[in-house]
Order: sequence, then structure tokens, then C-alpha cells
Amino acid sequence: MNKKLTFLNGAKIGIPIGLGYFAVAFSLGISAKNAGLTALQAGFASLLLNASAGEYALFTLIASGAGYLEVAIMELVANARYLLMSCALSQKLSPKTKLPQRLLIGVAVTDEMFGASIARPEKVSHWYYFGMMAVAVPCWSLGTVLGVAVGSILPPLAVAALSVSLYGMFMAIIVPEAKRNLIIMGVIAISFILSFLTTVIPFIKNIPNGTMIIILTVAISTVAALLFPVKVEEDECNE
Repeated sequence: MNKKLTFLNGAKIGIPIGLGYFAVAFSLGISAKNAGLTALQAGFASLLLNASAGEYALFTLIASGAGYLEVAIMELVANARYLLMSCALSQKLSPKTKLPQRLLIGVAVTDEMFGASIARPEKVSHWYYFGMMAVAVPCWSLGTVLGVAVGSILPPLAVAALSVSLYGMFMAIIVPEAKRNLIIMGVIAISFILSFLTTVIPFIKNIPNGTMIIILTVAISTVAALLFPVKVEEDECNE
């Protein structure tokens, strides 16, 4: 498959992701406005920080007058799970992907684009990922800009409804894979159950969400890998 067609296929997948980002970014734009940021500043922040939880934490800390060190530590904790996702994605990318291309992909390792890549049965070309980025990242930034500009005009219920759309889109990514593989379905179900339990069990529910996501991700993926290892084809090992 040529580069142009691969890029366009990625862009096609990026359209629903970008629409979800555009909707969610409205609420982030309102947070940015409350923190005193202009539309240009908020849009630039979204262009460089493709993480809803991390960006919300950033705007909240700016609004509270936090120092640079506090912001840096909080962002490291809130976004630490992307380190794990990047490690997994690096194994999914085509062996022909060079270091500069991998670094560029690393700028936009989001839950949805990661899920769309991992769900593909074959190796992922960097042109495919670039196609998703070309649509999704600008939508994320533009949504934040409009959230600053006009988001405060929308009623709170409308903003909340827009925020839920991203979770629905993420479900659309994982459900087809779960239907095809009972092991994946079981792992997803266990993940949901454990995630819920961490919000109600005393002491554990006080652990920050970002930290708990990392703990659950490492624990569940490790157990799943030990119990259900993926068979690697011989020709793939020799690449």
C-alpha cells in the first residue's frame, strides 16, 4: 500500500476521533478561560499537550497560581500512563519506522489513537498514524479555542453531554475487538470491575486517578500476558 493511501486511511479513522476531541475540548476551553488564558494560549497548549486529564490539571493549577515545579510534577503523574502506552505502541509500529518518525508519533499518543492502532491485526505504518494525527490533533486544539471563545455561552448540561461523547467513541474502539476475542472481552470486563472497586474501597479510593490507572494497567496487562501470551510468528521475529 502506498504512502498516500495509507495516510488517507489513517485520516479516515481520525475523523470520528477528531469529532470526539472537538466536543470534549469545549469543556477544556472553559477551564482555560477560567484560568485566565486567551484562546490563542489555550489552543497552543492543546496543540502540544494531547491529554484531557493532563490538560485539565494544567489549567486548574494555573488558575490556582501553582509554581512551575508543581505543574511539572503534576503533569508527570497525570500523564505517566502514556509511557506504558508508548512502549506498547513502539512494538506495534512497523520496524521500518525511524527514530524521528517515532518521536513525532510520541507527541500524540492518546487513548483513542493508541486503541485504534493496537486494534489493527497488522503492523502500523507511521503514515497511518500521521493520518490520524493530521485530523485529530487540530480538532482538539480548535475545540479548545472555541471553548474559550464561546463555550461559556453553552448551558452546563450541554457541556457535560459533549464531554461524554469521547467515552462513547472509545467504547466503539474496544467493543469490536472484544466481540472477536473472548480473552480480550474478559480482560476488559475485569478492568471495568477493578476500576469501579478502586473508587469505593476505603483508602484505595484516595489514590489519585492517574496513579491508579498506572497500577491497574501494569497489574492487569502483566497477568494477562503471563496467562495468555501472544504467539509471535517466526518471520516477525526475524524482522
